[in-house]
Amino acid sequence: MNFPKGVFRAPARFLMSLLFILSGVSKLTSTKETQQYMEAYGVPGILIWPAAALEITGGTMILTGQFTNPVSVILSGWCLLTAAIFHKELSDQTQMIMFLKNMAMAGGFLVLAEAAIEVEEQSPKPLLGNGVPAKS
Repeated sequence: MNFPKGVFRAPARFLMSLLFILSGVSKLTSTKETQQYMEAYGVPGILIWPAAALEITGGTMILTGQFTNPVSVILSGWCLLTAAIFHKELSDQTQMIMFLKNMAMAGGFLVLAEAAIEVEEQSPKPLLGNGVPAKS
């Protein structure tokens, strides 16, 4: 079965962004516990604020389709980084699942980034004053 091109982009953006927005909000509502968790892995607790900002802002931008390509690449890197820091005890089944979840999310964000390039290439180009399409 073939689906129309692009039919899954909005649901993909919603699903990919949901985890980040909720995780960022959770950091703000459970600050002390999250800081203790971070510090247990050698990450300074003060970094909770930029982490929450990245997750909420990045998730919102993915959800709304703003700057999808660069934000997807950044969030993919974030998934890889957090997997390497917080989920490296792969002998623990829960940690292995969390590690693999982060890897899958990183891959999903790269697919989303690629789709954003395709959409951008197909978008009409703005015209210069003389009616000639501007170069990207």
